[in-house]
Amino acid sequence: MTIFVVVAVSFMLYNKFSKTAEENAYLNIRQIIEQVSYHLELYVKGMQDIYEVVEDQINETPDISSPVLREQLATLLRTREDLVSLGLFTPTGKLVMDVPDLDMRRNTLLETQSWFESAHARPQKLSFSAPHIQNLYKGQYKWVVSLSRMVKYKENGVTKQGVLLVDVNFRTIDELSRKVSLGKRGYAYIIDDLGNLVYHPQQQLIYAGLKYENLEPVFDYAYGSYTDKSTGEQRYITVRTVDPIRWKIVGVAYPDEIVTTQRDLNRFVFWFLLVICAAVAVLAFFVSAKISQPLLKLEQSVQSAGQGDFSTPIHVSGAHEVVQLSKRFNFMLHRIRQLMDQIIYEQEAKRKSELDVLQSQINPHFLYNTLNSVIRLAERGKKEEIIATITSLSKFFRISLSRGKNIITVEEELEHVRHYLIIQKIRFKNKFDFSIECDEKAASCKTLKLILQPIAENAIVHGIEKMQDAGFIRITAAAADDRLTMKVSDNGLGMTKQVMEQLLSGGVRSGGSGVGVKNVNERIRLYYGKTYGLSFESELEEGTTVTITLPAEQSEEKLQERGIS
Repeated sequence: MTIFVVVAVSFMLYNKFSKTAEENAYLNIRQIIEQVSYHLELYVKGMQDIYEVVEDQINETPDISSPVLREQLATLLRTREDLVSLGLFTPTGKLVMDVPDLDMRRNTLLETQSWFESAHARPQKLSFSAPHIQNLYKGQYKWVVSLSRMVKYKENGVTKQGVLLVDVNFRTIDELSRKVSLGKRGYAYIIDDLGNLVYHPQQQLIYAGLKYENLEPVFDYAYGSYTDKSTGEQRYITVRTVDPIRWKIVGVAYPDEIVTTQRDLNRFVFWFLLVICAAVAVLAFFVSAKISQPLLKLEQSVQSAGQGDFSTPIHVSGAHEVVQLSKRFNFMLHRIRQLMDQIIYEQEAKRKSELDVLQSQINPHFLYNTLNSVIRLAERGKKEEIIATITSLSKFFRISLSRGKNIITVEEELEHVRHYLIIQKIRFKNKFDFSIECDEKAASCKTLKLILQPIAENAIVHGIEKMQDAGFIRITAAAADDRLTMKVSDNGLGMTKQVMEQLLSGGVRSGGSGVGVKNVNERIRLYYGKTYGLSFESELEEGTTVTITLPAEQSEEKLQERGIS
């Protein structure tokens, strides 16, 4: 009964697989051509975007002779390896500008070249030429595709028309086409909307008349497939059209290769049946004796899992029930590992989100006060102080943003707080002075940004603002024994122990930035651990010193190991 069932099922599967293999082969061919068409379309659209960028830069430049324009175009050319050259010509073919600046060849017959004629024939439409050898410049013989269109440019205050040429290296299109493999003999080729060959793996044979491609039916299809017998051999043709240049990618496959696959499947099924039937006949005598052995292995694996080992899957063969049970058990172990990983990921995401929420607590109150100060200075005609205030404000917010980075150097953090103190010193009419000191080792250490400014703000608001005499703030940074220490000291009114506790608990907040001392302390502990953070020393009428303790890390790699980005 087992052999009968195996034979019957094998024949049914053979018929099913044979038809499926043929359908999948044709589907695979269509998908390959579709993928090549997709990538080529993306590449062409990218070239269009580059062309429009060049055209916009030319349109927006007051004069075509501007060295800034040439530098911008040269930079664009350097950043794209597939760009060969950029050129602007008058409608009569006279060179206006080219990048790079190369010597033009004589007798290039530029006016008769296809890209130049296309620009005149269709001035509003971007034209793509067929691949050709670039012959405009001396010593240049690259295989390129030319993009051209009539554009406007300004010269000596006069708006003129010209032909903008962008030459793109054909190598990228060639590489995309060469990677196409449709069986052992199949291939793909590209033609333009006029029927000219853009690419063919056997292009030399076609030009020599040794190979023939029937292109007439291709133009009847923008997207489709058909069977061709014009060469005396049946071929499966797939056509896709590339927008917007209307090039056609034609895939050629040979159905006899699919028949070969069916023959291989036939031989495989025959030997498969022979081996399976023999194996079933032999193993039938030993099944009963072997049932207990896989059950014992399964029991051992379950015991290992019960002791906490979820990483080792169970490999059990034998009766159907045992195999199914082992698969289900393996699935359960896999789900347990997934859930454990998910819990770790969610906790890490929660931790990062808490950090982001803490760091995003910046309100515009400080900016509002600073701009009010600028208005008052302007009313009094304090030009130099206005310049100093606005300069420091711009640098203050530039460092605050830090291009989205949470980690900056100590040197940058000190620069940030220095600009803050300059602004506040002007705002409070030189009511205080300050100094910033940093040793060489500490300057290159990494630190969280925006941790000194809230402390300096507290020194002004709670220590110096209400003093009768002038105040002084001293900020120092030093690194020793793998520890980075930054101190903010003032000679202000000082604080009681109760006020210091309220600062760390959030009971007392800064008046300008909105980033309180509690926020700073929590961010430091979340990033580095509870052994780091803030400490206070204060005495009434004497002043306050706030000490920030961090690990002295010279690179961002160690911070990234904690999950900091």
